[in-house]
Amino acid sequence: MKKEDFDYLYLILFHAGIGFLVYLFPFMSKIYGYAILIFGIYYVVKKQNKNNEALIVAAYVVGSEVFLRMTNGNPLYEISKYGVIIFVFLGMYFSGFSKGATPYWIFLLLLVPSVVLSTFVLNFDTNIRNSIAFNISGPVCLGIASLYTFRRKIPLDQMNSILLSIGLPIVTCMVYLIFYTPNIRDVITSTQSTGTTSGGFGPNQVSTFLGLGMFIFFSRAILESRTKFMLAINFLIAINMSYRGLVTFSRGGMITGFLMIILLMFFLYYKSNYTGRVKLNYVIVLIATALMLTWTYISFQTGGLIDKRYANQDAKGRTKESKFTGREEVALNEIDSFLNNPIFGVGVGKAVEIRLADTGNGTLSHDEITRMLAEHGTLGIFGLLILFFTPLFLYLDNKFNMFLLCFVAFWFFTINHAAMRTAAPAFVYSLSLLNVYFEKKGKGLEKG
Repeated sequence: MKKEDFDYLYLILFHAGIGFLVYLFPFMSKIYGYAILIFGIYYVVKKQNKNNEALIVAAYVVGSEVFLRMTNGNPLYEISKYGVIIFVFLGMYFSGFSKGATPYWIFLLLLVPSVVLSTFVLNFDTNIRNSIAFNISGPVCLGIASLYTFRRKIPLDQMNSILLSIGLPIVTCMVYLIFYTPNIRDVITSTQSTGTTSGGFGPNQVSTFLGLGMFIFFSRAILESRTKFMLAINFLIAINMSYRGLVTFSRGGMITGFLMIILLMFFLYYKSNYTGRVKLNYVIVLIATALMLTWTYISFQTGGLIDKRYANQDAKGRTKESKFTGREEVALNEIDSFLNNPIFGVGVGKAVEIRLADTGNGTLSHDEITRMLAEHGTLGIFGLLILFFTPLFLYLDNKFNMFLLCFVAFWFFTINHAAMRTAAPAFVYSLSLLNVYFEKKGKGLEKG
């Protein structure tokens, strides 16, 4: 094997080892969580962000978020969003923020009126600071990260380094899940999503990250596998993440990950010449075969329950009345709140209080779009339009960014089933704004 093969293998094994160590010694998760922040700050300051190290460290913070949450390794529950903001500010300090990022200044300003409103309308016994921070930290994280990434030029090899930085701690999470739930057949008894196969944590968030990791390592298998050995590693990791993601029985994250892979394949197929398309045909067949075999194995392991889950059936094969596990009721309630308060909305964090008073259901929203409507009103609509159309306009000017549509798709579909509970949709969205170019003499992926 070549030296780069060994370097890559050691990098993967190191992160796999962290997952195993945390399983054996849970207190190691705290050490891992604090180490990321401490060494991350040291790394960016030492390098003075000459090669966008701030984005690489922020990406690592994002990738480690769910693992640290499930193992209680985060100093604060929302620390990953704040961590992204801190590292982006460090990047701005050394490299400045992007000129012309007016849409995202406007987006951040559109959030202010409802934040101010919430200080007057939230219930007396509500912790106002925590309620506002919980609901607004995601959009603020997105806006600030976008101020840095907007049309910032970055070579393709650095973009791949950023994606790898997200993916490595997801490898750690994957290995932890392998030891946490070694025998799937013994724990799957229904078609409901389950914390038993997701590290005792929320299946929705875990499948979101595993779906993202699946996409990252499939993309590396296609684009960044310089040797057959690296191809085998990337492919093996991608398949394992597919398996672990599917057995959470949470559909949103995995469907989003599959869609991202399809979008990337369409892009590469469209941009390739005849020879490239022939090679891609082999890749498509290989990926499709691997995924079919993975699905068949899971179906066998779960006694066909995975088939019923994705067919929206219960364990007895009866079609469920709700396709969205009751979340549509929450969304409809938020739409009613918007219609009753169409200008400024009801205020940040107030929608759940209104829903609890009206229906007795205090479930937090899983849909960022309806939450923005309810809590920010028409200003929220303008904000969402900015977020949706700006990267698409940039795509017309930078069609080389092969990941742009994938990133926007991840953001859009994730906020529809998991809101912005994690930093991932905010940060991944900001990556869609980068101006990616091809550098013939890259510095190598692992040097990022």
